[in-house]
Amino acid sequence: MKEIRELLEFGFINIDKPEGPTSFSVGQFVKNKLGLRKTAHMGTLDPEVTGVLPIALNRACKLNEVFMHRDKKYVGIMRMHENVDEKNLDKEIKSFIGKIIQLPPVRSRVKRQEREREIKSFEILEIDGRDVLFLADVQAGTYIRKLIHDLGEKTGGAHMLELRRIKAGVFSEPVIDMYEFERAVDAWKKGDESPLREIIIPAEEMIKKVLPVILIEEDKVKDLLQGKPVHKGDIEVEDERFAIFSGERFIGVYKKVEEGEIISRAEFVYN
Repeated sequence: MKEIRELLEFGFINIDKPEGPTSFSVGQFVKNKLGLRKTAHMGTLDPEVTGVLPIALNRACKLNEVFMHRDKKYVGIMRMHENVDEKNLDKEIKSFIGKIIQLPPVRSRVKRQEREREIKSFEILEIDGRDVLFLADVQAGTYIRKLIHDLGEKTGGAHMLELRRIKAGVFSEPVIDMYEFERAVDAWKKGDESPLREIIIPAEEMIKKVLPVILIEEDKVKDLLQGKPVHKGDIEVEDERFAIFSGERFIGVYKKVEEGEIISRAEFVYN
């Protein structure tokens, strides 16, 4: 079993972001409460949006490229500006499934240019008057508020009332609310580490969920931990990006290259 200091050095806490604070401020709150060097959130949520916000702890922040840019799933409520027939609304919603072109909203931090995004699913869960409960599974970088606005242009107008992210890549509900997190930290500071241990996810567990795993022999570990690239004959490489383990020990994240005898180089080594 890992010591708590090891979990704090290389782990994640899957926070339930409340409405109000920014994603950055939630990460800073976790950092300050735990006395860490660094935290990073895996996918920004607008202040008024709630839900799944994975927070990387210390060295796990280096895994940003591994966990970012993955599909997201949301549940929300949109308000239609006119009475709409459910069958017609469902038809219009289905027209957005697949690849669409979005122009980021004016207040977004990214450059305002059209971008292609894929809507994996978009469906009505319930209708109460003009309020529509919906579920959307989308490519990372999709603006749900803009999606609702664009739908409204076809149906007489619509805007988003509430939005909650229920999945961000491999991170999903259940999540840890801020009060539960604070209670776990307070218990840890008083000598009881069990509540905090229960809410920290070892980074190795999540790496295995997103990357192919290649196992190596113990005699190759030392060279890899020193940053040496992988050569032909060391391992068989098929995937563009993969994780190397020696038994249960995580060694690093590697990327396939074609450089003569060198077949992959480390993107991140956990030494």
